[in-house]
Amino acid sequence: MAKQLDYHTIREIFTRFHAADAEPKGELEHVNVYTLVVAVALSAQATDAGVNKATRALFKIADTPQKMLDLGIDSLTEHIKTIGLYRQKAKNVMKLSQILVDEYGGEVPNSRAALQSLPGVGRKTANVVLNMWWGMPTQAVDTHIFRVGNRTGICPGKDVVAVERAIEDQIPADFQHHAHHWLILHGRYHCKARKPLCGTCIIRDLCEFEDKNL
Repeated sequence: MAKQLDYHTIREIFTRFHAADAEPKGELEHVNVYTLVVAVALSAQATDAGVNKATRALFKIADTPQKMLDLGIDSLTEHIKTIGLYRQKAKNVMKLSQILVDEYGGEVPNSRAALQSLPGVGRKTANVVLNMWWGMPTQAVDTHIFRVGNRTGICPGKDVVAVERAIEDQIPADFQHHAHHWLILHGRYHCKARKPLCGTCIIRDLCEFEDKNL
């Protein structure tokens, strides 16, 4: 775990991220907030590309909780069978769809507690939905953010909650809204787990990583 970077260094890092990509977007495809919830729930231990491939046809016919219930679990399972843990995920999608119909009138709630009460929706999923759909400055810490935060010193922490808190505490407020997207994309395409691309990294001179591959 690298030491925590100072405020001015972190501001410079995010200034560079912003200059490179002012409006970073999540890569999960969706057509409304309900399909976003489903897509993020399906993405656990799976790639965004793999989820997108499975859900393109699904979301054309089941883009609301009631349509998903009408589709049925067998058809849903067939659509998502290429995704890891698909049987359990199919059960969770059907259960959360039923809850949304029964308790929320088919609408997706915009509170973290309500979202986290849905089957298959954890804190990370709830934070992604709150950020991407409602524009809240929530921080969804995945393996990429955990690695980048600890490797660079931007937001070190011994677990995902500690890293989430470090992002909220250390990253300037004007960068909070897109912070987790910048960090995810940086981890996915540059600060990779096995072979980080330090030689072409835009923050290599500011990063605390001791084993830079220059």
